[in-house]
Amino acid sequence: MPDILKTETPPSKPTKKASAKGGKKSAEKKAKKAKTPYHLKISAAAPETAHWYIVHTYSGHELRAAETLKQRVKTMNLDGKIFEILIPTQEKIRIQKGKKDTIKEKIFPGYMLIKMIVDDDSWLAVRTTAGITSFVGIGSKPTPLPEAEVQTIMKFMEMAAPKHKATFTVGDSVKIVEGPFAEFIGSVDKIDEGKGKVSVLVSIFGRETPVELDFLQVTKI
Repeated sequence: MPDILKTETPPSKPTKKASAKGGKKSAEKKAKKAKTPYHLKISAAAPETAHWYIVHTYSGHELRAAETLKQRVKTMNLDGKIFEILIPTQEKIRIQKGKKDTIKEKIFPGYMLIKMIVDDDSWLAVRTTAGITSFVGIGSKPTPLPEAEVQTIMKFMEMAAPKHKATFTVGDSVKIVEGPFAEFIGSVDKIDEGKGKVSVLVSIFGRETPVELDFLQVTKI
């Protein structure tokens, strides 16, 4: 018996044509995702005196903090000092309960970038925004982020191919739900998020054998 058994996800059965109502809901869902404010442009253009700065936020509150800051910039008439807000993300394919979905995952959880001119008013507006805890810098002084680094992050966000995101970790007990080993119970041995593959140790003929599967072929117990 080979050391690693590889299986492929069988072709899916043809499905009935989606109804017009279902198609509309799907389109609305996609449109809603597209509007998620990971990159907010507050002003059309920023002067050369503006720079990018990193701020620390409560983890999981990045989007809310960004939206709150955007509203504060408008109400406080600071659109001539604060120009853009960026939450670096990359697309990943999440496979959960046998379903595949494309999500945006934060590259630096708990941080976001702001392009601004730092003075007393703009610093105070950012620093007192709910969810933002501090600027990143030397001592109490915000340190500008080199433009080249920001451009690298933006290119990575635009060009990176979707990657699979596992909902299980090494050592987890899983059940194989598709393929020749369906109904087998095993434990996760290795995970390859780039290929969407997982190696599961199952007992075959009394021997613990690694079986390579697609994420869609297993479910966490």
